[in-house]
Amino acid sequence: MSEAVYTRQDLNIMQAWPLTRKIQVTQAKILEWYHNYGGKVSVSFSGGKDSTVLLDLARRAFPDIPAVFVDTGLEYPEIRDFVKSIPKVTWLRPEIPFPRVIETYGYPVISKEVAHRIYYARRGSTWAKLNLCGLDGKGNSTEFNKRFLKWRFLMDAPFPISALCCNVMKKAPIHRFTKESGVMQIVGTMACESVRRQNAYLKNGCNAFHKREPTSQPMSFWTEQDVLEYLRLTGIPYASIYGDIVESGGRFATTGAQRTGCMFCMFGAHLEKSPNRFQRMALTHPKQYDYCIHKLGCGKVLDYIGVPYTAGKEVTAFEQEAPETP
Repeated sequence: MSEAVYTRQDLNIMQAWPLTRKIQVTQAKILEWYHNYGGKVSVSFSGGKDSTVLLDLARRAFPDIPAVFVDTGLEYPEIRDFVKSIPKVTWLRPEIPFPRVIETYGYPVISKEVAHRIYYARRGSTWAKLNLCGLDGKGNSTEFNKRFLKWRFLMDAPFPISALCCNVMKKAPIHRFTKESGVMQIVGTMACESVRRQNAYLKNGCNAFHKREPTSQPMSFWTEQDVLEYLRLTGIPYASIYGDIVESGGRFATTGAQRTGCMFCMFGAHLEKSPNRFQRMALTHPKQYDYCIHKLGCGKVLDYIGVPYTAGKEVTAFEQEAPETP
Protein backbone atom coordinates (compact mmCIF):
# COMPACT_ATOMS: atom_id res chain seq x y z
CA MET A 1 0.00 0.00 0.00
CA SER A 2 1.12 3.58 -0.57
CA GLU A 3 1.55 6.07 2.20
CA ALA A 4 -0.96 8.85 2.67
CA VAL A 5 -0.63 11.73 0.25
CA TYR A 6 0.97 14.69 2.00
CA THR A 7 0.24 18.39 1.62
CA ARG A 8 2.81 21.16 1.33
CA GLN A 9 1.91 22.15 4.90
CA ASP A 10 2.64 18.61 6.06
CA LEU A 11 6.06 18.79 4.45
CA ASN A 12 6.77 22.17 6.04
CA ILE A 13 5.97 20.72 9.46
CA MET A 14 8.21 17.70 8.92
CA GLN A 15 11.07 19.81 7.61
CA ALA A 16 10.85 21.82 10.84
CA TRP A 17 11.19 18.73 13.04
CA PRO A 18 14.32 18.52 15.22
CA LEU A 19 17.10 16.37 13.82
CA THR A 20 16.60 13.67 16.45
CA ARG A 21 13.04 13.06 15.26
CA LYS A 22 14.08 13.03 11.62
CA ILE A 23 16.70 10.40 12.40
CA GLN A 24 14.11 8.22 14.14
CA VAL A 25 11.56 8.48 11.34
CA THR A 26 14.15 7.90 8.63
CA GLN A 27 15.49 4.80 10.34
CA ALA A 28 11.93 3.52 10.74
CA LYS A 29 11.42 3.92 6.98
CA ILE A 30 14.68 2.09 6.31
CA LEU A 31 13.57 -0.75 8.61
CA GLU A 32 10.21 -0.91 6.84
CA TRP A 33 11.86 -1.14 3.41
CA TYR A 34 14.45 -3.66 4.60
CA HIS A 35 11.93 -6.06 6.12
CA ASN A 36 9.47 -5.70 3.24
CA TYR A 37 12.10 -7.13 0.87
CA GLY A 38 13.59 -9.62 3.29
CA GLY A 39 16.83 -7.72 3.60
CA LYS A 40 17.49 -7.82 -0.12
CA VAL A 41 18.18 -4.07 -0.31
CA SER A 42 21.14 -1.75 -0.78
CA VAL A 43 21.90 1.95 -0.48
CA SER A 44 22.35 3.95 -3.67
CA PHE A 45 25.61 5.69 -2.78
CA SER A 46 26.98 8.63 -4.78
CA GLY A 47 29.79 9.50 -2.38
CA GLY A 48 28.16 12.88 -1.73
CA LYS A 49 27.24 14.14 1.70
CA ASP A 50 23.53 13.23 1.50
CA SER A 51 24.09 9.59 0.60
CA THR A 52 26.93 9.44 3.13
CA VAL A 53 24.42 10.30 5.85
CA LEU A 54 21.91 7.80 4.44
CA LEU A 55 24.49 4.99 4.38
CA ASP A 56 25.49 5.73 7.97
CA LEU A 57 21.86 5.67 9.12
CA ALA A 58 21.26 2.38 7.30
CA ARG A 59 24.41 0.72 8.63
CA ARG A 60 23.66 1.75 12.20
CA ALA A 61 20.61 -0.50 11.89
CA PHE A 62 22.08 -3.09 9.50
CA PRO A 63 25.91 -3.03 9.55
CA ASP A 64 26.18 -5.41 6.60
CA ILE A 65 23.85 -3.58 4.25
CA PRO A 66 25.62 -3.13 0.89
CA ALA A 67 25.89 0.02 -1.20
CA VAL A 68 25.91 0.61 -4.95
CA PHE A 69 27.95 3.33 -6.68
CA VAL A 70 27.60 4.31 -10.34
CA ASP A 71 31.01 5.30 -11.70
CA THR A 72 29.99 7.63 -14.51
CA GLY A 73 33.47 9.03 -15.00
CA LEU A 74 32.05 12.47 -14.19
CA GLU A 75 32.64 12.44 -10.43
CA TYR A 76 35.16 14.63 -8.68
CA PRO A 77 38.41 12.74 -7.96
CA GLU A 78 37.87 13.32 -4.24
CA ILE A 79 34.46 11.65 -4.45
CA ARG A 80 35.86 8.56 -6.17
CA ASP A 81 38.67 8.34 -3.60
CA PHE A 82 36.16 8.55 -0.78
CA VAL A 83 33.95 5.84 -2.27
CA LYS A 84 37.00 3.58 -2.53
CA SER A 85 37.48 3.92 1.23
CA ILE A 86 33.97 2.63 2.01
CA PRO A 87 33.56 -1.15 2.41
CA LYS A 88 30.89 -3.28 0.72
CA VAL A 89 30.29 -1.01 -2.25
CA THR A 90 29.47 -2.45 -5.68
CA TRP A 91 30.70 -0.29 -8.57
CA LEU A 92 28.56 -0.03 -11.70
CA ARG A 93 29.32 1.62 -15.04
CA PRO A 94 27.00 3.14 -17.67
CA GLU A 95 26.90 1.48 -21.06
CA ILE A 96 27.41 4.78 -22.91
CA PRO A 97 30.21 7.27 -22.03
CA PHE A 98 29.40 10.93 -21.52
CA PRO A 99 30.86 12.23 -24.84
CA ARG A 100 28.54 9.88 -26.73
CA VAL A 101 25.58 10.86 -24.54
CA ILE A 102 25.88 14.56 -25.34
CA GLU A 103 26.53 13.79 -29.00
CA THR A 104 23.53 11.46 -29.24
CA TYR A 105 21.05 13.22 -26.96
CA GLY A 106 22.36 16.64 -26.00
CA TYR A 107 23.91 18.82 -23.31
CA PRO A 108 22.25 19.15 -19.88
CA VAL A 109 21.52 22.89 -19.60
CA ILE A 110 19.33 25.16 -17.43
CA SER A 111 17.17 22.44 -15.80
CA LYS A 112 15.70 19.03 -16.50
CA GLU A 113 12.30 20.61 -17.13
CA VAL A 114 13.64 23.10 -19.70
CA ALA A 115 16.02 20.68 -21.43
CA HIS A 116 13.26 18.07 -21.64
CA ARG A 117 10.96 20.49 -23.46
CA ILE A 118 13.64 21.76 -25.81
CA TYR A 119 14.56 18.19 -26.75
CA TYR A 120 11.00 17.18 -27.61
CA ALA A 121 9.99 20.51 -29.18
CA ARG A 122 12.87 20.13 -31.62
CA ARG A 123 11.44 16.73 -32.52
CA GLY A 124 8.01 18.15 -33.27
CA SER A 125 6.14 17.41 -30.05
CA THR A 126 3.15 19.76 -29.84
CA TRP A 127 2.94 19.73 -26.04
CA ALA A 128 6.59 20.79 -25.72
CA LYS A 129 6.19 23.61 -28.24
CA LEU A 130 3.09 24.84 -26.40
CA ASN A 131 4.87 24.74 -23.02
CA LEU A 132 7.71 26.86 -24.42
CA CYS A 133 5.08 29.40 -25.43
CA GLY A 134 3.70 29.48 -21.89
CA LEU A 135 0.72 27.26 -22.69
CA ASP A 136 -0.53 23.91 -21.46
CA GLY A 137 -1.40 20.98 -23.70
CA LYS A 138 -4.79 22.50 -24.48
CA GLY A 139 -3.36 25.86 -25.50
CA ASN A 140 -4.30 27.68 -22.29
CA SER A 141 -1.89 30.15 -20.72
CA THR A 142 -0.67 28.96 -17.29
CA GLU A 143 1.63 30.48 -14.70
CA PHE A 144 3.52 27.20 -14.50
CA ASN A 145 4.37 27.17 -18.20
CA LYS A 146 5.10 30.90 -18.44
CA ARG A 147 8.45 30.18 -16.78
CA PHE A 148 9.57 28.43 -19.98
CA LEU A 149 9.06 31.50 -22.17
CA LYS A 150 12.51 32.94 -21.42
CA TRP A 151 14.19 29.78 -22.69
CA ARG A 152 12.53 29.61 -26.12
CA PHE A 153 15.75 30.96 -27.65
CA LEU A 154 17.39 27.62 -26.92
CA MET A 155 15.35 26.14 -29.78
CA ASP A 156 17.87 27.85 -32.08
CA ALA A 157 20.97 26.83 -30.12
CA PRO A 158 23.74 25.41 -32.35
CA PHE A 159 24.12 22.33 -30.16
CA PRO A 160 21.84 19.49 -28.99
CA ILE A 161 20.03 19.77 -25.63
CA SER A 162 18.31 17.14 -23.52
CA ALA A 163 17.63 15.97 -19.97
CA LEU A 164 18.47 12.35 -20.76
CA CYS A 165 22.03 12.38 -19.44
CA CYS A 166 21.06 11.39 -15.88
CA ASN A 167 18.80 8.62 -17.17
CA VAL A 168 21.53 7.09 -19.30
CA MET A 169 24.52 7.64 -17.02
CA LYS A 170 23.01 7.01 -13.58
CA LYS A 171 19.49 5.61 -13.59
CA ALA A 172 19.97 2.97 -16.30
CA PRO A 173 22.89 1.19 -14.54
CA ILE A 174 20.95 1.12 -11.26
CA HIS A 175 17.80 -0.10 -13.00
CA ARG A 176 19.75 -2.84 -14.76
CA PHE A 177 21.42 -3.89 -11.49
CA THR A 178 18.09 -3.99 -9.65
CA LYS A 179 16.42 -6.00 -12.41
CA GLU A 180 19.24 -8.54 -12.58
CA SER A 181 19.87 -8.90 -8.85
CA GLY A 182 16.44 -8.21 -7.34
CA VAL A 183 18.13 -5.89 -4.82
CA MET A 184 15.93 -2.87 -4.05
CA GLN A 185 17.60 0.51 -3.68
CA ILE A 186 17.33 3.11 -0.91
CA VAL A 187 18.01 6.62 -2.22
CA GLY A 188 19.08 9.77 -0.37
CA THR A 189 17.17 12.41 -2.33
CA MET A 190 15.33 15.22 -0.51
CA ALA A 191 12.18 17.16 -1.36
CA CYS A 192 13.95 20.49 -0.83
CA GLU A 193 16.23 19.85 -3.82
CA SER A 194 13.71 20.51 -6.59
CA VAL A 195 10.03 20.99 -7.38
CA ARG A 196 10.03 17.58 -9.07
CA ARG A 197 11.33 15.82 -5.96
CA GLN A 198 8.97 17.76 -3.72
CA ASN A 199 5.96 16.75 -5.81
CA ALA A 200 7.10 13.13 -5.85
CA TYR A 201 7.27 13.09 -2.06
CA LEU A 202 3.89 14.76 -1.63
CA LYS A 203 2.37 12.14 -3.93
CA ASN A 204 4.18 9.01 -2.71
CA GLY A 205 5.76 9.60 0.69
CA CYS A 206 9.08 7.98 1.62
CA ASN A 207 8.44 4.34 0.74
CA ALA A 208 6.33 3.96 -2.39
CA PHE A 209 5.67 0.22 -2.44
CA HIS A 210 2.66 0.69 -4.73
CA LYS A 211 4.59 2.02 -7.73
CA ARG A 212 5.39 -0.19 -10.71
CA GLU A 213 9.01 0.38 -9.76
CA PRO A 214 8.90 0.88 -5.97
CA THR A 215 11.09 3.62 -4.51
CA SER A 216 12.50 4.38 -1.07
CA GLN A 217 13.60 7.93 -0.24
CA PRO A 218 13.62 7.98 3.57
CA MET A 219 15.38 11.36 3.86
CA SER A 220 12.81 13.20 1.74
CA PHE A 221 11.83 15.58 4.57
CA TRP A 222 15.44 16.44 5.49
CA THR A 223 17.09 19.72 4.53
CA GLU A 224 20.64 20.66 3.61
CA GLN A 225 21.10 22.02 7.13
CA ASP A 226 20.06 18.68 8.63
CA VAL A 227 22.68 16.84 6.58
CA LEU A 228 25.46 19.20 7.63
CA GLU A 229 24.36 19.11 11.27
CA TYR A 230 24.34 15.30 11.22
CA LEU A 231 27.84 15.12 9.74
CA ARG A 232 29.17 17.56 12.30
CA LEU A 233 27.31 15.94 15.20
CA THR A 234 28.39 12.37 14.43
CA GLY A 235 31.88 13.12 13.12
CA ILE A 236 31.61 10.41 10.47
CA PRO A 237 34.03 10.66 7.51
CA TYR A 238 32.86 12.40 4.34
CA ALA A 239 34.49 13.39 1.04
CA SER A 240 37.34 15.88 1.45
CA ILE A 241 36.10 18.10 -1.38
CA TYR A 242 33.52 19.60 0.99
CA GLY A 243 36.21 20.97 3.28
CA ASP A 244 35.20 21.65 6.88
CA ILE A 245 31.70 22.16 8.22
CA VAL A 246 31.48 25.48 10.03
CA GLU A 247 28.67 27.18 11.92
CA SER A 248 27.85 30.86 11.74
CA GLY A 249 24.70 32.56 12.97
CA GLY A 250 23.06 29.25 13.72
CA ARG A 251 23.57 27.91 10.19
CA PHE A 252 26.03 25.33 8.88
CA ALA A 253 28.11 25.62 5.74
CA THR A 254 31.00 23.84 4.05
CA THR A 255 34.29 25.62 3.42
CA GLY A 256 34.78 23.67 0.18
CA ALA A 257 32.34 22.51 -2.47
CA GLN A 258 28.63 22.93 -1.83
CA ARG A 259 27.48 20.45 -4.48
CA THR A 260 29.28 17.44 -5.90
CA GLY A 261 27.10 16.07 -8.66
CA CYS A 262 28.56 15.32 -12.06
CA MET A 263 31.45 17.72 -12.67
CA PHE A 264 30.35 18.76 -16.15
CA CYS A 265 26.62 19.12 -15.52
CA MET A 266 25.29 22.56 -16.45
CA PHE A 267 21.88 22.26 -14.81
CA GLY A 268 21.40 25.26 -12.52
CA ALA A 269 24.74 26.88 -13.39
CA HIS A 270 22.94 30.04 -14.53
CA LEU A 271 21.63 30.54 -10.99
CA GLU A 272 25.01 30.51 -9.25
CA LYS A 273 26.93 33.57 -8.13
CA SER A 274 30.60 33.95 -8.98
CA PRO A 275 32.65 31.95 -8.48
CA ASN A 276 30.31 29.37 -9.98
CA ARG A 277 31.11 25.66 -10.26
CA PHE A 278 33.09 26.05 -13.48
CA GLN A 279 35.12 29.02 -12.27
CA ARG A 280 36.01 27.04 -9.15
CA MET A 281 36.84 24.00 -11.26
CA ALA A 282 39.34 26.09 -13.24
CA LEU A 283 41.27 26.59 -10.01
CA THR A 284 40.82 23.32 -8.19
CA HIS A 285 40.70 20.79 -11.05
CA PRO A 286 42.43 22.36 -14.10
CA LYS A 287 42.76 19.08 -16.05
CA GLN A 288 39.06 18.28 -15.76
CA TYR A 289 38.25 21.92 -16.52
CA ASP A 290 40.22 21.86 -19.77
CA TYR A 291 38.55 18.62 -20.83
CA CYS A 292 35.08 19.95 -19.98
CA ILE A 293 35.35 23.42 -21.50
CA HIS A 294 37.39 22.66 -24.58
CA LYS A 295 37.27 18.98 -25.51
CA LEU A 296 33.63 18.37 -24.57
CA GLY A 297 32.57 21.79 -25.85
CA CYS A 298 30.86 22.96 -22.66
CA GLY A 299 32.51 26.36 -23.09
CA LYS A 300 30.48 27.16 -26.21
CA VAL A 301 27.30 26.07 -24.42
CA LEU A 302 28.02 28.26 -21.39
CA ASP A 303 28.80 31.19 -23.70
CA TYR A 304 25.44 30.75 -25.41
CA ILE A 305 23.46 30.80 -22.14
CA GLY A 306 25.57 33.61 -20.67
CA VAL A 307 27.31 31.76 -17.86
CA PRO A 308 30.92 32.84 -17.11
CA TYR A 309 33.46 30.08 -16.70
CA THR A 310 36.89 31.71 -16.68
CA ALA A 311 38.70 32.36 -13.40
CA GLY A 312 38.97 36.17 -13.32
CA LYS A 313 39.38 38.68 -10.54
CA GLU A 314 35.98 37.77 -9.09
CA VAL A 315 37.42 34.44 -7.89
CA THR A 316 40.47 35.88 -6.14
CA ALA A 317 39.01 35.34 -2.68
CA PHE A 318 38.09 31.78 -3.51
CA GLU A 319 41.56 31.09 -4.96
CA GLN A 320 43.16 31.93 -1.63
CA GLU A 321 41.10 29.24 0.08
CA ALA A 322 40.83 26.69 -2.74
CA PRO A 323 42.01 23.19 -1.76
CA GLU A 324 44.69 21.57 -3.87
CA THR A 325 43.70 18.78 -6.24
CA PRO A 326 45.00 15.47 -4.96
